[in-house]
Amino acid sequence: MGRELLKRRGWRNFLAQPVVRGTIVVHTSRGPIEVPTDRSGYIDVRLENGSLPAGWQRIEYSTVDGRTTSGDVQIIDPSIDFGIISDIDDTIISTMLPRLMLAAWNSFVVHESARQAVPGMARLYRDLLAEHPGAPLVFVSTGSWNTQPTLTRFLHSRRFPLGAMLLTDWGPTSTGWFRSGRAHKEREVRQLARDFPAIRWVLVGDDGQHDPAIYGRFSHEYPDHVRAVAIRQLTPAEQVLAHGTLDSLESEQMDRTHSVPWLTGQDGWEIHVKLDAALSGQDPETPRADTP
Repeated sequence: MGRELLKRRGWRNFLAQPVVRGTIVVHTSRGPIEVPTDRSGYIDVRLENGSLPAGWQRIEYSTVDGRTTSGDVQIIDPSIDFGIISDIDDTIISTMLPRLMLAAWNSFVVHESARQAVPGMARLYRDLLAEHPGAPLVFVSTGSWNTQPTLTRFLHSRRFPLGAMLLTDWGPTSTGWFRSGRAHKEREVRQLARDFPAIRWVLVGDDGQHDPAIYGRFSHEYPDHVRAVAIRQLTPAEQVLAHGTLDSLESEQMDRTHSVPWLTGQDGWEIHVKLDAALSGQDPETPRADTP
């Protein structure tokens, strides 16, 4: 990873020219397939896999006027029954900024090298995927799609494993100036359960915003799709920056009327020990004394 990439400011990612309400050609093993783009230039379609083997594969795209690009997609073997769904801000990246400034700062101002990874989270994800080869890691965040290159470079530089990203469009909707981050996460997590019915997910988030409520409700509605819920506990300072008070959002009543293991920790190291206990059938809040 070159130094010039790590020092790129986020606003440069917004200079790309999107193909708005146009046509993109996806080059597959079964030949080219034309798919439409939406009003922001994004593609959201489902295509039948022809003969691509399981694992990360490079897919070629082109416009009707001949411009080309490529991207990585993960092909998941039907036998896979383990996966990770992870939030990003305050879960694996700590920015120590007021929530109202977070999106703009991360998107336009901060250098990639200035972001701070939460200690132990990269090791946690690497170990989980090493134990379950071929399992997907999906990052679900309210961040803009334009920040995906920045996030990908940052995660690579901090040794996080490669994972798919489900982000949001930038800008207002037909009903308001900002999109609902909670609605986005709820929608995407449910869609993953429908798309991959054989996978039981480890859900990882933090207690600074809505993750406990979202994961609690999902665990109640889809208990057979969840192995465990892991929540990073923010420090009092991080809580203030996240929502203005010293405490977590306990006013959001989490639905805990389910049997899914639920654990908390201040960083990836603590979560790692407790999650290992939960996945092996032990009480996650009374784990072994050893550390990963």
